[in-house]
Amino acid sequence: MTEENTNEEQLTQAELLQELADETQDIVEAILDDGSNPDAVYMIEHHISCDDFDLLEKAAVACFKKGYEVTDPEELELEDGSIILAFDVVVEMNLDEQAIFEDVEKLFHLTQSFGIDYDGWGTYPEQ
Repeated sequence: MTEENTNEEQLTQAELLQELADETQDIVEAILDDGSNPDAVYMIEHHISCDDFDLLEKAAVACFKKGYEVTDPEELELEDGSIILAFDVVVEMNLDEQAIFEDVEKLFHLTQSFGIDYDGWGTYPEQ
């Protein structure tokens, strides 16, 4: 692998992380703009997926070993009819953009190490 290829991959990861940071900011702002309680504890669900059950299971175990709560894997049908396997990493925390993004970054790097997808995060409004 050439140094140029390595820099391109790092740039791609940096670009992906920047998109995730922007998305995190947008989600937090939207939830608060909709009147959700800024002081509530939220259930943050990070979405992880791939099409290989063995890889997904290894990633779930790795998340669990890092202290995260993980949900059981499930099959999801995409718009094109293809099937992926997915699980969520669940974290209860305040709606703190920086703290959420720290988990996003950790989980993004973990999924990259397994060659699977980090599909973002979501939560529900709180009163």
